Amino acid sequence: MSETLTGKTIVLGVTGSIAAYKAADLVSRLKKRGHAVHVVMTRDAQEFITPLTLQVLSREPVTGSLYDEKQNWHPGHIELADKADLLVVAPATANAIARFAHGIADDSLGAIYLATLAPVLIAPAMNGKMWQHPATRANVEILRERGVRFIGPEEGLLACGYEGIGRLWPVEAIEAEIQKMLSQED
Repeated sequence: MSETLTGKTIVLGVTGSIAAYKAADLVSRLKKRGHAVHVVMTRDAQEFITPLTLQVLSREPVTGSLYDEKQNWHPGHIELADKADLLVVAPATANAIARFAHGIADDSLGAIYLATLAPVLIAPAMNGKMWQHPATRANVEILRERGVRFIGPEEGLLACGYEGIGRLWPVEAIEAEIQKMLSQED
């Protein structure tokens, strides 16, 4: 695992939730703390926020596809997996959680998840019914048994119009949990 001069290396996965726009605030906060932030976006996430926004804030190229990795012989997803001091997925959809639980690596984020030895923090964001569905609950339990940490979701008004659990945990609380996890690494 690598360190930058002033901070740690965080790989931030962003999945296809309306809460994806909050990743911009999280990237900005982590950069201000001196961390290197490498953003990996699913194709669905790119429907909610542009890679360019996160590239400018992180000052690093954004990975959006396994096919973005044509710059050199070394697979970029393996390089990011090796570099990471922490893998954070915020927001994490039910789909991303299911793919991690079942070892599906058909995109860069899934491949990085399977290849990294770094600790993993997942901040879910989805419809409350999806969060409470037995399949999602089982997938979360599988990941917890493997040592993955979860933060949230919280209750409130959801983008779908429902009131209930499913909102992304507040960005400042995610930032605090990241700092806590990184300090435990030292």
